[in-house]
Amino acid sequence: MNLRSRLSTLIAVRVVVSTLLLGWAILIQLNRPGTFPVDPFFFLIGVTYALSLAYLGTLRLVDRHLWLADAQLGADAILVSGFIQLTGGITSYFSSLYLLPIMAASMVRFRRGALQVAALSAILYLTLVSAQYLNVFPYGPGSWLGDLRLDLPSQQFAQYTVAINLFGFVAVALLSGALAEGWRTADARLEDASHELEDLRAFNEHVIESLLSGLVTADRDLRVLTFNRSAAEITGLTAEQAVGHDATEVLQLPLAMRARLSDLAERRSLRSDVEFRTTDGRRIDIGMTASTVAFPSGRHGYLFTFQDVTDVKRLERHARLQQRLAAVGEMAAGIAHEIRNPLASMSGSIQVLRQELPLSEDQAQLMDIVLKESERLNDTIRSFLAYARPQKFAVARLDIAKVVQDTALLLRNSAEVHGDHVVDVAIPAEPAWYEADENQVRQIVWNLATNGLRAMPGGGRLLLSVTDNTAVGEGELVLAVQDEGRGIPAEELDSIFQPFRTSFEKGSGLGLAIVHRIVTDYGGSIQVSSTVGVGTTVRVLFPVREGVAAGSLAS
Repeated sequence: MNLRSRLSTLIAVRVVVSTLLLGWAILIQLNRPGTFPVDPFFFLIGVTYALSLAYLGTLRLVDRHLWLADAQLGADAILVSGFIQLTGGITSYFSSLYLLPIMAASMVRFRRGALQVAALSAILYLTLVSAQYLNVFPYGPGSWLGDLRLDLPSQQFAQYTVAINLFGFVAVALLSGALAEGWRTADARLEDASHELEDLRAFNEHVIESLLSGLVTADRDLRVLTFNRSAAEITGLTAEQAVGHDATEVLQLPLAMRARLSDLAERRSLRSDVEFRTTDGRRIDIGMTASTVAFPSGRHGYLFTFQDVTDVKRLERHARLQQRLAAVGEMAAGIAHEIRNPLASMSGSIQVLRQELPLSEDQAQLMDIVLKESERLNDTIRSFLAYARPQKFAVARLDIAKVVQDTALLLRNSAEVHGDHVVDVAIPAEPAWYEADENQVRQIVWNLATNGLRAMPGGGRLLLSVTDNTAVGEGELVLAVQDEGRGIPAEELDSIFQPFRTSFEKGSGLGLAIVHRIVTDYGGSIQVSSTVGVGTTVRVLFPVREGVAAGSLAS
């Protein structure tokens, strides 16, 4: 409590005490008229009220002028002296009232103030008693103190009474001063401890809010208590939307994990991967750990920490895909020649026999089917080899936008395009330069475009676009193919680049696998977004690198 607050309390106490004394005097005067002089007593009460108003007016100045507080305490001692003089001086029963301003001084100005007021009270009391025995303030008819006749005690008794009172003044000043100093010290320590606790609480909150992991606490009824900033960023929920609600619903915990939460008392933690749907409709993978926590009140609750592991899961799936693709590639390299050589012999023999033997129409048709299927099998093996053992290619600086435009022209005149198909191109006005093999870039565009056209058997718009992000400092060039076809279910997106995975009747299942292999060789990546019944967009991201050499890109 500061000085101004302490003085405000003292002024209020002073007014209350004065009011009680005023009421007490009025009652005595009504019941026993002439007991003590009325006019001087009421004058002192009035002075007390007036001074209290003056003190209120100077409260805003006491912090800069401490003598104003000392003046209030000194005035209190003087007023008490006047009251004791009116009630008999040495014979007054109210000499102990001096203790009130002494104790008030200890609360306002601590030990120093208490000793000052005790010294002033002692001087005033000695002066009052001495003046009384010297008849300086006579009591009797015509006196300003009124007609109050007193029989003064002996001087020896007076000396004893004064000594007892003075000792009481000093003792109370020392005791109350010591208590006030202890209170001030304790208050300062408490204030320091409060600041430390506040700083610690702010630091803890800062640490919790700065965590990259989502952190959620819940009571034993699984009602959310806290929800940090990372939790809000990952889930898309605000703290207001989460606090007070069921944690299992807020975090979308699966039923199996909810059932195992009751076993946390027997185990230290529970780890699980959770599929979460954010507020904007995205599906993300969350790695979550649940454990018990003890609150300061002694109650137990739950602590959930989690991270968005969608990218990690995607990388894991990509790594598994690469392993499978590598295994298939090794297998293809081993069996391709074993199949291709006999196939070439059989195809050549069939052609000779068809030319030399007299065949009926059915036999000739059968021969044609064998030759056609042999050629189809040979194309599959050729694609297999192109995937498993990419040919050496010559890297040159080329305009990818022009390659896309030329490929679109070929597509419009190919058998893949029907009357209801529209092939559009969106390319930048400036050339999109990149160091790559033109045939491989053309193969990427062709494979993705033919897949898009096959996904629209009833017609639709196919958009081929190029975005050059190198101009804005992102260091990548984006080639996108967008169709309005039937789309790809979410559960099949991870497997579309695997060999022999196709949903088209005429597809070999190697087109996208070859695209993936080529893009990977260039250090790029492929992003696929699809909505069933709406269409699919495939974005190929080529990182722009300087000094690309053919040897570094060829296998």
